[in-house]
Amino acid sequence: MNTIWLLVAVVGVSFLATGALRRYALARSLIDIPNSRSSHSVPTPRGGGVAIVLSFLVALPALVWTDDMAWPMALALLGAGGWIAVVGFLDDHGHIAARWRLLAHFVGAIWALLWIGGMAPINVFGYEISLGWFGYVIGALFLVWMLNLYNFMDGIDGLASVEAICACVGACLVYWIGGHPSLSIPPFVLAMAVLGFLVWNFPPARIFMGDAGSGFLGMVLAVLALHAAWTVPVFLWAWLILLGVFIVDATFTLLRRLLRGDKVYEAHRSHGYQYASRKFGSHRVVTAAIAAINLLWLLPVAILVVMRYLDGATGLILAYVPLVALAFKFHAGELEVTSNA
Repeated sequence: MNTIWLLVAVVGVSFLATGALRRYALARSLIDIPNSRSSHSVPTPRGGGVAIVLSFLVALPALVWTDDMAWPMALALLGAGGWIAVVGFLDDHGHIAARWRLLAHFVGAIWALLWIGGMAPINVFGYEISLGWFGYVIGALFLVWMLNLYNFMDGIDGLASVEAICACVGACLVYWIGGHPSLSIPPFVLAMAVLGFLVWNFPPARIFMGDAGSGFLGMVLAVLALHAAWTVPVFLWAWLILLGVFIVDATFTLLRRLLRGDKVYEAHRSHGYQYASRKFGSHRVVTAAIAAINLLWLLPVAILVVMRYLDGATGLILAYVPLVALAFKFHAGELEVTSNA
């Protein structure tokens, strides 16, 4: 019963805080004005993702008190998530140079890894690989990439919110099927924090998430994934599958832009989901389609992996092949002038 009341409180705090942040953004003229790189056409307040940050982080001590989370994990999320949110908040209010943002991202990643113990051994095609100290290097790169790709993918109304909710709810189901339901409470609390914000962010959005919220979500989701792998290594594969839409689109787009010699830190609108939103003329259609892919394709594959019907790496490849095909179809990473989207 305590958990139910906590979930209700998290949704309520997130919803009310988002409304307050919208008024704050309008008063301070924190508005995203549409330009040639935008996927929206109406000036919209930004920074609402801070409501997700506050409602989730405030709930962490309560989760420790109810024995739904240990202090080391809570401190990992409080420190790394809070730090990344502060950096994003400052960047939302005034530009921070890319190199300093990246340095701050690695600081947050290292903090989290020190508390969760780095990366657990990885099982690949039946072989267990213990990474040792190298796991901290791989883990830091993973956390920083997930943080940044979530920023990249927060470009149309509701998408980043829906992705987080689908991934968290999917992880909860995976944990139950995998015999560790106690792990499901933190991601479900995060899903509720995002749900309160989504009421305001669902197309047509009345407020955007901003870097504070998107970076926070990328970091927290990645930390949850690495932490779960210490309980059951296959849970990491499940998380990678559940987050496949974002991972494939962002990585595919980045690689194409790198090969072309673009400045990858500059804003653009060449992600597959952005081309799709322009093709269909609707953010809602694309966001709903990605939710359907998450629930009807990626979640079943993740479940098969956790039930040991598929090896983790095999399941990942199976899950990603159609996503790569969609990236090609929707010209992810192509120059807009060369596309017929």
